[in-house]
Amino acid sequence: MSSKPIGIFDSGAGGLSIWKEINALMPNESTLYISDSKYAPYGPKGSEFIIKRAKSSTEILLKMGAKIIVVACNTATTNAITYLRKNYPIPFVGIEPAIKPASFLTNSNSIGILATKGTLSSDLFHETCKKYTKNKTVIEQEGNGIVELIESGGLHSLEMINLLKGYLSPMIKKNVDCIVLGCTHYHFLIPIIQKITPKKIKIIDSGKAIALQTKNILKKKLMANSSANNVYNRFYTNGKIKTIAELMNWNKSKIELLKN
Repeated sequence: MSSKPIGIFDSGAGGLSIWKEINALMPNESTLYISDSKYAPYGPKGSEFIIKRAKSSTEILLKMGAKIIVVACNTATTNAITYLRKNYPIPFVGIEPAIKPASFLTNSNSIGILATKGTLSSDLFHETCKKYTKNKTVIEQEGNGIVELIESGGLHSLEMINLLKGYLSPMIKKNVDCIVLGCTHYHFLIPIIQKITPKKIKIIDSGKAIALQTKNILKKKLMANSSANNVYNRFYTNGKIKTIAELMNWNKSKIELLKN
């Protein structure tokens, strides 16, 4: 079991930000990554559809031998992870916006959250906010159009910059000093956000915490791989291979087309 790979899936290329942290923390672990870009973004879609897509990716990863699956998508976590844990016999690691660390790091008691509609409207999100943001100002903002731009190769476009300025301006006016990124795609926006926001603002995402959680579960269940032999990392997408290749600065031959 220890030599089997870690499975990771996302609605698109965003979860590669999680893969990077997992790979850096656990270089002895093989990985499988599925980008469900054909159906991105999940945010505007209903729970029934999201569960269906999560099931599809999960079953492919299980057939490939995954020993644990990281749901590297905030929207899929909030809508589908309970179903996945009830119906499949391996551990699942989910993602939720890093509201807890933001609540400890803020000095102005004002926190901005940039996330998808599917995350912001979920019960899990509201429960987490209620638990950790008492007596704090929270400015929620749907990141409409961001995932689509990233998936279409527009990460560094003027359209992206203008979109972010419009979304972040109300947060800056409310004196936020922490901005929580509630979508794994948004990790790739960090350099842009840093350029258009005051230096005092901390940008928080969940990547390192998810990698550490995955490592702890593997260790606890005696499934961690201690050998550096025969380690592999495989990447699949049902969308545009070019998107992942450009985002990660990889050769296109590193990514395989998946029909699902």
